[in-house]
Amino acid sequence: MTSSRTTSRRLRLTALAVLAVVGIFVVKLVDLQVVRAEELTAEAEARRTIPVTTYGVRGSIVDADGTVLADSVERYDITAAPVNVNWTSGMTKMTVDGERVDVPTAEAVAKVAELTGTVAADLQAALEEDRTSLFTYLVKAVDLATFTAVWDLDIAWIYSDMRPSRIYPSGAIAGNLVGFLGTDDPLAGTERRYDECLAGSNGTSTYERSADGVRLPGSLVVADEPTDGGTVHLTIDSDLQWFAQQALAKRGTEVGADWGTAMVVRVDTGEIVVAADWPSIDPNDLDSVGPNDAGARSFVAPFEPGSIMKPVAFAALLDMGLITPDTQTVVPGNYTEGLPAGENITDVFSHGDLRWTATGILMNSSNIGTVMLSNQMTEQQKYDYFMKFGFAQPTAVDFLGESVDGNYGRVFTPGEIDSVSEKTQMFGQGITATSAQMISLYQTLGNGGVRMPLTLVSGCERPDGTWTDRPSTEGTRVVSEYAADTTLQMMETVATQGALRDVITVPGYRLAAKTGTGEVAEGGVYGSERIVSLAGVFPADRPEYAIVVTLAKPDIMKSSAAAAPAFNEIMEQVIKTFRVQPSTESAPDLPLTW
Repeated sequence: MTSSRTTSRRLRLTALAVLAVVGIFVVKLVDLQVVRAEELTAEAEARRTIPVTTYGVRGSIVDADGTVLADSVERYDITAAPVNVNWTSGMTKMTVDGERVDVPTAEAVAKVAELTGTVAADLQAALEEDRTSLFTYLVKAVDLATFTAVWDLDIAWIYSDMRPSRIYPSGAIAGNLVGFLGTDDPLAGTERRYDECLAGSNGTSTYERSADGVRLPGSLVVADEPTDGGTVHLTIDSDLQWFAQQALAKRGTEVGADWGTAMVVRVDTGEIVVAADWPSIDPNDLDSVGPNDAGARSFVAPFEPGSIMKPVAFAALLDMGLITPDTQTVVPGNYTEGLPAGENITDVFSHGDLRWTATGILMNSSNIGTVMLSNQMTEQQKYDYFMKFGFAQPTAVDFLGESVDGNYGRVFTPGEIDSVSEKTQMFGQGITATSAQMISLYQTLGNGGVRMPLTLVSGCERPDGTWTDRPSTEGTRVVSEYAADTTLQMMETVATQGALRDVITVPGYRLAAKTGTGEVAEGGVYGSERIVSLAGVFPADRPEYAIVVTLAKPDIMKSSAAAAPAFNEIMEQVIKTFRVQPSTESAPDLPLTW
């Protein structure tokens, strides 16, 4: 009896225990399948669903003929999931000579390092930094061949992400204009100025993987499609740009110059076909030049240009009807009128009183004669003409860095200019300008007095074929057609009778030219350093191109003769490249003396 009761009690206790356990499982099951179902499903999904960035390709930068100057190529990041490494066994399956074999994990890492040209210890450290991590970088931005070699190892815990990278096929050719990218963002030049056009937008997708980390076939889901960037079309001719850079480098080296610029512009449109700097950066190698040469000096470095500025004075005087090419002036060898005591203006060579016409003053590049003629204008009138020609203002290109602290070059206003600078600015001293502003002056004279907006980018071509960022083609009249054409005729005497006529002219082509030797102020004092230039328009009888060549601080030949050979070579190459037709009429015979 007692035994029967004991057995019955045990059965009841056992049943209660079973019911309790079942209850616990039921509660847990309800918790898992009902209460936390959504949370756990999301967590499981996250563990097996891998997000992937799908890159939008950055657009290209091309020259006027479509030659690619900047492009994007596919590069691959080699990544890993440390959590999928078998740390307990220390072994990894890897394909060797077509066979799957087990090798020590350290050996697999060493093989990846060998193929990618990296240090095995660095890869091992990255792998072991967090053994529970789903992601770590091993090697970034390898090429397709390297990626394929690593992928063929078929290591389960190694993955890859494709990312576009930037290359510059032409190297230093137009490197000053193209600019370059940093690690993540564009840092200079067209790359940065037109980033809105060039930049693509990335998309996203996901894929699922198995428990051992292998991507499941057919599991890719695209969430957002990527968008490719547009193509920026430059107006330059890259072959001519290369030639100009070579000519600058050759001549600059010969005379020991610090740097040089050369610009060529179509006078009727303002399109820049050459904007060369020497030295010029290779965007593939940011250490190829020093920091002062890494940008586009043509646009961002104002200097005192010297006598290539004189055509402003003559065009303005002609425009106002104050002179003709035959205006007669007695030019002394020393000028002090209106200057403070102790100050005087001289010409580059010593002389007594000379009877020059206005044309003779321009041809002989007389500082004194230019000042004497310019005295007929007020300070305000002089300032207004400088501004109308575009000085102390950004060009229409608005190149990145064209303004440094708001400095687009210096033209003193009538209220702030001193009595010396008021005169010297008329022959290019006490005033500063960039090469781009100087080429704009000569473009205006060649275009009958109408200043066209300088154009470096003809537009942005979007992936769908539409165009944006088209530049303005509306010109601004600066001086009358008579004033511009007559100034060119007067400048032709530099090419027909000047000291450099045998160096700068091309047979069969009329050239309106001007030499310039600007003194360099250091610490507020003019010293022995010079910036030398040659500028011109050709063919002078029907202008097509303007050209300005400048060399800074040559050690020898500290006059515009230093720039003459490069000027002539570039002019000849422009004629060949664009098949410029020869002149059909002779230059006018304007008197230089009276």
